[in-house]
Amino acid sequence: MNKLNISVLGDGGWGTTLAVLLQKKGHKVSLWGAFPDYSREMAKTRLNPKFLPGVRIPRQITVTSGLKDAVTGKDLIVFAVPSEYIRGVLKKIKSCGFDRGCCYVSVSKGIEIGSLKRISQIIREELGNVRLGVLSGPTIVKEVIAGKPATAIAASGDKSLAEKLQDVFMSENFRVYTSSDVTGVELGGSLKNVIAIACGISDGLDLGANAKAAILSRGLAEISRLGTKMGADPRTFSGLSGLGDLVTTCSSPYSRNRTVGEAIGKGKTIKEIRKHMQMVAEGVPTAKSAYMLSRKLAVEMPITEQVYSVLYKNKDPRRAVKDLMTRRKKEE
Repeated sequence: MNKLNISVLGDGGWGTTLAVLLQKKGHKVSLWGAFPDYSREMAKTRLNPKFLPGVRIPRQITVTSGLKDAVTGKDLIVFAVPSEYIRGVLKKIKSCGFDRGCCYVSVSKGIEIGSLKRISQIIREELGNVRLGVLSGPTIVKEVIAGKPATAIAASGDKSLAEKLQDVFMSENFRVYTSSDVTGVELGGSLKNVIAIACGISDGLDLGANAKAAILSRGLAEISRLGTKMGADPRTFSGLSGLGDLVTTCSSPYSRNRTVGEAIGKGKTIKEIRKHMQMVAEGVPTAKSAYMLSRKLAVEMPITEQVYSVLYKNKDPRRAVKDLMTRRKKEE
């Protein structure tokens, strides 16, 4: 395919990894970060010690904190900004005179607190009816950047765009499938982070493999219930952005959300944990959004409810486990 002029917005671990992956495919790539001093240091040292330590950023990648430069004259813009900051970045992009003819793809996973909107919905709300897709799946950063085999899904209501994104991102070690179910792919990628926190809590409490299997399987049932209620194709949740991403995030030692849960299970508070974390654990704000969505849509999500209570109501994790285990009897 033709080589593109691509800008990745967000210099976290995933954004930087995708910038490197895209540059290796021959695309012209810019990497934008919100903090000028840090971007200058990255441009000089070609390192991202906060979010992707030990990985050299190729000289061919332009590192910048200038948003106007980052969004002007591009063929594709990749949103890799944490969900809680995405709307603010989009508002700044609007003031830059962005190109409506450009293609956009969100690789962020989360649901906005308050509006309860998915990332693609926020992008459309702020930028209008632009050509837009999402990329999601079981993609642990340390493994992707090391060139280990990984898979993802490019989803868009525009089939030609989904196929274009498939071509742009796919490589020998990064296999990309297509889907038209944007809602399901986004929800699967977002909600699995909440279940990963629950699995981490289970690990921290040393509850064993049986408990973790129960959280995974019942957590997937919760995700499917909410997703179906919101118009997603239920089959999506048995695929890469559902079960695949869930298994990876709940089991990998590199998963930020599982690690947060494990620390909680070992007695730390969420305030203490976040104080020492450089990277965002999207499951923390998403737990609140998911809980609010479950209440709004009258969808039963007991694991999500308990994670929300532990994170935001200071509920004791062992009490949360007991409350889950002693719920009323029911069919699966």
